[in-house]
Amino acid sequence: MKLVSYRHEGRACWGAAIEDGIVDLGRRLPVFDSVMSLLEGGAAALANAQAALKGAKAEVALADVQMQPPVPAPRKIFCIGVNYAHRNAEYKDGSDLPKYPSVFMRVPDSFAGHGQPLIQPIESQQLDYEGEIALVIGQRGRRIARDKALSHIAGITCMNEGTIRDWVHHAKFNVTQGKNFHASGALGPWIVTADEYPEGFGPLRVRTRVNGETRQDDTTDHLMFDFAYLISYLSTFTTLEPGDVIATGTPTGAGIRFDPPRFLQPGDVVEVEVSGVGTLRNVVEAEAR
Repeated sequence: MKLVSYRHEGRACWGAAIEDGIVDLGRRLPVFDSVMSLLEGGAAALANAQAALKGAKAEVALADVQMQPPVPAPRKIFCIGVNYAHRNAEYKDGSDLPKYPSVFMRVPDSFAGHGQPLIQPIESQQLDYEGEIALVIGQRGRRIARDKALSHIAGITCMNEGTIRDWVHHAKFNVTQGKNFHASGALGPWIVTADEYPEGFGPLRVRTRVNGETRQDDTTDHLMFDFAYLISYLSTFTTLEPGDVIATGTPTGAGIRFDPPRFLQPGDVVEVEVSGVGTLRNVVEAEAR
């Protein structure tokens, strides 16, 4: 099942994407007012959604809606830095592989939905892309054992964890500013629910293209901290809740790593493709002055 959040004719809606469009599950399951609400309902709610989809036909075309991030307002968005082994080498600082993941957080409005513009802000010309696989939590938990961790995943989606590069260096010990500009990243187009991965979540491939040129291409075989470890680690210091998002890291090939750097410009088309999910596509726009 592909869970989507979108706006249609001025109304916030949620549903499921099928081959020829979107089924409005909000109308079929009025007890749930959003994807977040559905996830909070647990396995029984997801089963109800699956049942409501049987035999359903699309009611609206994808082209006729404004896609939102699949969970428009998650409580927490965790981002994992330098999680592909090749990326650690990319820094060329001679450091050993890390013992623990690097973690930072983002705010919901720093992400656009599929098909919505990525915004190059007035303050910087250094908007960069970072294609990632993002986990969406479905089951609440604290101090989750690693061998139980994957059962807490509701599904996965694509993320462009966009970065304003010069603003991540405004202070010595944080990257928060450069990671939270409005609509500098994107999430979507949908959450593919965990039941679509009966053999587990790996290895998954993530690719990023800019104007059709492949810039990033790697698989989760090269993660230093796998999905289960990340869930277990994060849940040590905080409670993971339905709808929380975990960005699992980006491969080598971000624009900053070219010589000279290849930052995004207005009109550029960025696509992040994750195996089994599909493609998140956004066009860069300059922020209006």
